[in-house]
Amino acid sequence: MTLRSRILILASALAVLGAVALASVLHASARAERRDHTQAGAAKVTPGTVTLTAPGRMIFRNMAWGPHRDELTSTPSSAPAGPRTASGVKCLRFYAASGTGVCLQAVHGPVSDTYRALILDARLRTEARYDVPGIPSRARVSPTGHYAAWTAFVGGDSYAGTNFSTRTAIVDTRTGELIPTLESFRILKDGRSYHSADVNFWGVTFASDDTTFYATLATKGSTYLVRGNLRTRTVTTLHANVECPSLSPDGTRVAYKKRVRGLPKDAPWHLYVLDLGTMRETPLAESRSVDDQAVWKNDGTLVYALPGDYGADLYEIPSDGTGRPRRISVSAVSPAYSG
Repeated sequence: MTLRSRILILASALAVLGAVALASVLHASARAERRDHTQAGAAKVTPGTVTLTAPGRMIFRNMAWGPHRDELTSTPSSAPAGPRTASGVKCLRFYAASGTGVCLQAVHGPVSDTYRALILDARLRTEARYDVPGIPSRARVSPTGHYAAWTAFVGGDSYAGTNFSTRTAIVDTRTGELIPTLESFRILKDGRSYHSADVNFWGVTFASDDTTFYATLATKGSTYLVRGNLRTRTVTTLHANVECPSLSPDGTRVAYKKRVRGLPKDAPWHLYVLDLGTMRETPLAESRSVDDQAVWKNDGTLVYALPGDYGADLYEIPSDGTGRPRRISVSAVSPAYSG
């Protein structure tokens, strides 16, 4: 064997060994990436039965990658980071109370998507369907389960700027009577009737009397907390610089996001709680900008979403301004509590 042949054989052997080593490294890296992806995405998700009346459960949209992404899933509210039970029902936005749920869905078409609202019973069976005229944004059900509301973007797709338009609807889940837009309600601002072509509403939250609700009214570049009356079809302004209100279970306080001067235009909000009796505001101990309609886990704790590696993660914080935020679940959004 000539010296040239030996050199060629050695070079070929080294090339093969290099290729094997590279393949091993890439395989190990891929396995590590898949493992890290699974660990970061969420806890174990398995199909099963999800109901809206099982005691002590948190139901939410699962954002973890995999076959159950976007499905309503359930965990014990005492262990929200634990294994998840997936329902098979997909929602972009969701809320539930007293065994009634509202699920805002995308309907994928050959050219573009359309959207709809489903009213769900306690076993997540569809009781009614309603067209939604734009991208779903907020959803709520009254404490009695007798009313549901939803908000959609019909122009623009972000609350951060000023160039957007919304449509907010309320439906009586017992009779099916639909109020397609709150813009048909009479507005009382500063004690007088108010009319403007630029009025927008979003973020309904209901009281327990099946008459009173609260929402955000936007006009002329400002936002207001309004109290609405379903019988008289009126809304009355109460407080300025309030967005996405959420009424406490005892009906005495409203949590909301408030624009704070000096923050970036695309992330301008901090969480506050307003005492409806004294109109005193309390800033919460969350320094990050929160673009969400917070949920009251109980009278002392709020739950909300912040951006995460796989869409959003859920955090909780005391409602009295003390403490600090604590992440309770990854790859999750739109929580509701049952039982």
